[in-house]
Amino acid sequence: MFKHMRGMKKIINAALVLLMVGSVAGCGASSAEETAGKAVGISDKESAQGQMNIEIPVQIPGILVDQNGYNIESDKVVMFKGKKLPKTFQIIDMETNQVVYTGDVVKPTFDENSDYFYAVGRFNELKNRGQYYIYADYLGESYSFRIAEDIYSEVFTEACKKYYINRCGIAISEGLAGDNGHSACHTTPAHLKDDSSTTIDVLGGWHMDDKADRDTLLGSRIVENLLLSYEMDKAAFGDDLGIPESGNNIPDILDEAKYEVDWLLKMQDPKTGGVFGAALTENSGMADVFAAPVELTAVSMEATISFAAALARFSFFYQQYDPEYATSIIRAADRAWECYLNNQRASSNTASFKAAAQLYRATGNEKYEAVLKEYFGRTDFETLFNTDENILLGAVTYLSTNQHVDKDICSELIKYLMTKSELIAKEASDSRYLTSVIVVDGDFSQFLDDIRCLTITNHIIYNHEYTTIIENHLHYLMGMNPEAMNYLTSGTERTYLDSKDKNNIMNNPHSDSIIVFMLSGLKK
Repeated sequence: MFKHMRGMKKIINAALVLLMVGSVAGCGASSAEETAGKAVGISDKESAQGQMNIEIPVQIPGILVDQNGYNIESDKVVMFKGKKLPKTFQIIDMETNQVVYTGDVVKPTFDENSDYFYAVGRFNELKNRGQYYIYADYLGESYSFRIAEDIYSEVFTEACKKYYINRCGIAISEGLAGDNGHSACHTTPAHLKDDSSTTIDVLGGWHMDDKADRDTLLGSRIVENLLLSYEMDKAAFGDDLGIPESGNNIPDILDEAKYEVDWLLKMQDPKTGGVFGAALTENSGMADVFAAPVELTAVSMEATISFAAALARFSFFYQQYDPEYATSIIRAADRAWECYLNNQRASSNTASFKAAAQLYRATGNEKYEAVLKEYFGRTDFETLFNTDENILLGAVTYLSTNQHVDKDICSELIKYLMTKSELIAKEASDSRYLTSVIVVDGDFSQFLDDIRCLTITNHIIYNHEYTTIIENHLHYLMGMNPEAMNYLTSGTERTYLDSKDKNNIMNNPHSDSIIVFMLSGLKK
């Protein structure tokens, strides 16, 4: 995606206006656009020095589009926001500068809190590949967008490849990762935080943040999300992602999960079966975080039970590729399970329900089924299903197992899932941004959880309405939001790089795993 000349002209014109008006405040936004940023001003110090400090306010369009674009055959929607709204809009082909579509602005509503009118427009009939922008009276122009086949393919590949880029312990190839390439990091043994004389080889795994820390709980949850994505839509995942394992006749998503699983195995205490919580870098005062020493935090029961769930799921899918390795994995998962139950009750953490579901599917052992039955018998199970992701994901696993299951319970679980998804769908249809959640504080956790739930339901019981709602959530993430910001990629006109915190959702490994899940269901 490129930044077209219309955007450059806006910036130049804004700069000229600001230079002419000097320090007059309140000259930021026209009737067509909303201003985000500070008014122009001159500080006392700068005035005394005869220097002017000019900050050009950001102009947010009143026409909000998915800056990445729309699939040819998908439902296509645009949002309008302004003090006054037009009745129609036009779509202009950027190559020919000709109007190629005229549509109606519909369903206008007034929001008293923001003092704006909101409306939508649809252009499903426009199916010609190309680069476009939208114009409407009173509001001006939108950012540009594409219409193409498989519009999500590049974003999906980028989301999947984030995990290779985040690999620890090996050299990351510039040929495969571009500017993200680097030499091998954290190759020396780590020491225990509680006993610096004890060292352990924990080479591998994924970095979870800009401190290059690795976390077993997060790693386990991410592995589960990636494997759930694979389970729901195997056809979306090939063996040509562009990682070192590509071409080995194993789907690259499983290769990537295995890289983390190999590391998780190193984090298991061979004496107890418990799992160390994290491998943290000690980079105080060091310029190079990749060269910093590493310390292991104490064994964590929450990490241990999550480890058991993730490895059981991985073993289930890896059996067909390497039965011996998969068997060793399920044994490690069972050891973690026993360690957890030696220290806590299964009822004390709902993660035990999810782990029991994974272990039961992989082995058929009645000891895991007993824990499932215990949870199914709880009077608050439906409430937990609606509020606790461990229960939701464990229930979905139970529905997909080939082991003996209670059909009445399965019927109840389907009913709970449909009810939860219908509520998400209703919240989205009632929202002015067509999403279940409008993110105002940078916290996308509920937003992403809703996407995952709806994607799961859409896989089990396909519903075109659900597909459209899922796509609307993606449109929101890529520009159809209050800030007109693309939170996923950096190649469009207004992206996370323009925000103060530079919040790229795909740079958060856990959030990225749900984006992978979401896109795998849309990448047809």
